[in-house]
Amino acid sequence: MRIAQLANFVGPASGGMKTAVQTLGAGYAAAGVPRLLVVPGPRDRRTATEHGDVVQLRAPRVGGGYRLIVEPWRVGEVLEQFAPTSVEVSDKATLWPVAHWARRRGVRSVLFSHERLDAMLSLRTGREVGGPGITAPVSVLNRVLARSFDEIVVTSDFARRELQQVAGAAGTTLHRVALGVDLETFTPPDDRAGRGAVLRLVHAGRLSREKSPHLAVGAAVELHRRGVPVRLDVYGTGPHRDELVALAAEAPVTFHGHVAGRRALAERLGRADVALSVCPGETFGLAVLEALACGTPVVTASYGGARELVDDVCGAWGRPGAGDLADAVLALAARPEHVVRSAARARAEVFGWDRTVHDMLAVHAGLRPAARDVPAAGAPAGRTA
Repeated sequence: MRIAQLANFVGPASGGMKTAVQTLGAGYAAAGVPRLLVVPGPRDRRTATEHGDVVQLRAPRVGGGYRLIVEPWRVGEVLEQFAPTSVEVSDKATLWPVAHWARRRGVRSVLFSHERLDAMLSLRTGREVGGPGITAPVSVLNRVLARSFDEIVVTSDFARRELQQVAGAAGTTLHRVALGVDLETFTPPDDRAGRGAVLRLVHAGRLSREKSPHLAVGAAVELHRRGVPVRLDVYGTGPHRDELVALAAEAPVTFHGHVAGRRALAERLGRADVALSVCPGETFGLAVLEALACGTPVVTASYGGARELVDDVCGAWGRPGAGDLADAVLALAARPEHVVRSAARARAEVFGWDRTVHDMLAVHAGLRPAARDVPAAGAPAGRTA
């Protein structure tokens, strides 16, 4: 087996997708599978790493720290040299033509669907999922993707529901493979203080509209308005930082910017009382697992992939509005601290990266991943589309 991973990401702005692609690549290499990673960059470059070569292709910047490979035929030239038995594509915008290259050569093609298109467009445009301007273009692209790839991998039931019908119609196998969390880096701090007079909240993520940081800040503002002693620490950068600062106004919200180092982020997550990871369009929610692994309970939206990761002991949820999310924070904070922190860590331990790598290797081999006994988080409430 020889696996080529293709992804349109560059820099710290790429968040969960970058973590997933790189961690899977390290897992493939550890299993003895030759692996190549192709990503965009400011110039052409090839670098040898312990996890296989990384080929950077010159690509234009499209804003917000992202670059996009817009010449997929150049990817084909790189793949010809590597001769993969399987290609894993983690982008739906410009890399899907690689699936046709793979089909012509008898190479297995796997789409790793990291986002749900209708939810992402809804968050970016403010239009309702299923409304005008969302359904038609998303349906067309999803049909094209389903017909192009041999296998599609999704990370949650929320993500699966978007693609299940078109994949079935195209005869394309749809797999659900949960992502994992680094349980050694993200771990409860030894010197964590217990709850004090001020409720310590934390939000970590990209400050862009499709990640819904406005909901996290809005919940903190609402708690402050109600007279609850609260503090929200926000870690991350993004194009909507100024909007969020204005939204916070006089509320005790501190924007710390990007945190250098995952262990440093883990320490900050672990010292909070409640983590806010409230985007209703997330297809999985690595930020949820990272907080839980640090023993910090999580409030999330009442629908979306992130909701599937928390149960009613280690987390709480509310409809995506400041008032409902503030209520969820108070309900979670009222539970016994030692119970929720222990439950949070236990929940995260279900999602080790080793099982994700094992399942993805099965997909690349043309097999179905083994059924996993994962304790259910409970049926998500609200929207199911």
